[in-house]
Amino acid sequence: QVQLVESGGGLVQPGGSLRLSCAASGSILDYYAIGWFRQAPGKGRVGVSFDSKRPGGTNYANSVKGRFTVSRDDAKKMVYLQMNSLRPEDTAIYYCAARMDTIMAPSRWTEKNEYDYWGQGTQVTVSS
Repeated sequence: QVQLVESGGGLVQPGGSLRLSCAASGSILDYYAIGWFRQAPGKGRVGVSFDSKRPGGTNYANSVKGRFTVSRDDAKKMVYLQMNSLRPEDTAIYYCAARMDTIMAPSRWTEKNEYDYWGQGTQVTVSS
């Protein structure tokens, strides 16, 4: 049973930082790539970042490039999303998702149906 559990969300002022964590069960990080998505109130779920062990396998949405950084600690079975310079428009529920780390067209990482497993989400609110 694959399980993903996000944590680290909360309320932060504009310009602040948060680090989200995605805990993965078993050894899925050995075989799975991880995507981070977010869903703002009244909007669809969109891709934020993607992390794969394949060469060049890290991607970011244009809206977060230079501010967000994805990393993983395989020994701890964790994937992290470091979010800096947060803006009110970053407010959303953030989800991590897993897909088999196979060859994929570069643009497909943002497609929700590419992923097999999802966490329950963690709320991030950026407000003064």
